[in-house]
Amino acid sequence: MSELTNQLAIAEREDVGRGIRYLLAQPMLTEAAAPDRFDVVRRRRDPITKWFDYYCGWAVVVEPRLGYARLTKVRTAPDATRPAKRVRTQRTAFDRRRYVLLCVVAAELCTTPVTTIGLLAGKVHAATVNDPVLVGFDTANRAERRAFVDALRLLESYGVLDPVDGTADAYVDSEQAKVLFRVDVTRLLRMFAITVGPSQLNVPVAEVALRLPTMLGELTRESRYGDAAGPLGRHADAVSSTQRNLWLRHSVFRRVVDDPVLYFDDLDADELGYLTSITGRRFLREAAELGGFVLEERAEGVLFIDPDAIATDTRFPDDASTAKLAGLLLLDEMVGPTTVEQLRRRAMNLLERFPRWAKTYQAADGPARLVTDALIALTEFQLIRTTTAGLVIPLPAAARYRVRGVRTTTDDEEF
Repeated sequence: MSELTNQLAIAEREDVGRGIRYLLAQPMLTEAAAPDRFDVVRRRRDPITKWFDYYCGWAVVVEPRLGYARLTKVRTAPDATRPAKRVRTQRTAFDRRRYVLLCVVAAELCTTPVTTIGLLAGKVHAATVNDPVLVGFDTANRAERRAFVDALRLLESYGVLDPVDGTADAYVDSEQAKVLFRVDVTRLLRMFAITVGPSQLNVPVAEVALRLPTMLGELTRESRYGDAAGPLGRHADAVSSTQRNLWLRHSVFRRVVDDPVLYFDDLDADELGYLTSITGRRFLREAAELGGFVLEERAEGVLFIDPDAIATDTRFPDDASTAKLAGLLLLDEMVGPTTVEQLRRRAMNLLERFPRWAKTYQAADGPARLVTDALIALTEFQLIRTTTAGLVIPLPAAARYRVRGVRTTTDDEEF
């Protein structure tokens, strides 16, 4: 009996670890898209919910009857390395126009359980053409229809829109396409990863651009921390030790589980003191073990490694991505700060040596575009940073990918 009990405990622990990593990879996890993953999260929702609440202060909502689980990952600072991406083609990042259309579409969907693509396009046109700030949506323009469909497809991937008849892609070729959608308004409202509704800020449109950083802070303000997470910081008179320690734990662990690497240089003195304390290190090891991660501790920082590669939606290196492969090759040129122009010359040499490789970059501006895309990939994985002066500086974790000068490291050495 004891052996059976141990086996069940091991199975549960493995399920909980996988469920945690499933939600980190897909914060909106749907039964329709991933039935096996959803079933794990549904069965182990209590320990999974407790893990996220204790270590990260993030809420998890599991709706078995409605077929989705939502991890609300509140972040206090905007992060340009995690854009919404097009479901179609090469999963390129959303541009400003697609974000605008996504927001307008979401607003129009809040009032109807069923709609057609034509009716929805008409509502978006009416809403934008009469708005003094927005550019009107032109249904006769193919590029506009493509951007509109990208917004719809993203909502489909979250289960907000369910195409009952027809496909949204048909609208790209013809504005006369017939598509019927069922709308899940509850799931739509779950998409917001904020604590305060934007309408509650009551900021005049003319002042939004000037007050945007403050507004973002207000949208993600969490009352449980008091002023510990506010402008006054953790040393305000009104902040209790409980609120201070809670904010330190959650703010640090949010970055550990959500970022590729957490560098000590990116932490302030209080955060660094907490993470390197006996309590902080104990929590770090406990969180890694329960989540199924391998904890790697180095002189410059820490990271959670997922041995099963579950908790990520993208990898580096990746043979399927030309930009990532180029980034891997360019890392060899970065033994220290490097200029973008030097990297472009290196890219030009690569394209000349391998004319059949990276065909989309075999043009006059190809080397410049290849370097730009490679640097974006390297930045997303926190392997480099670029200064305002145009210098590209490799970060410690980049050493693990270099071919030249590779050496064995220990926990007290560099990455």
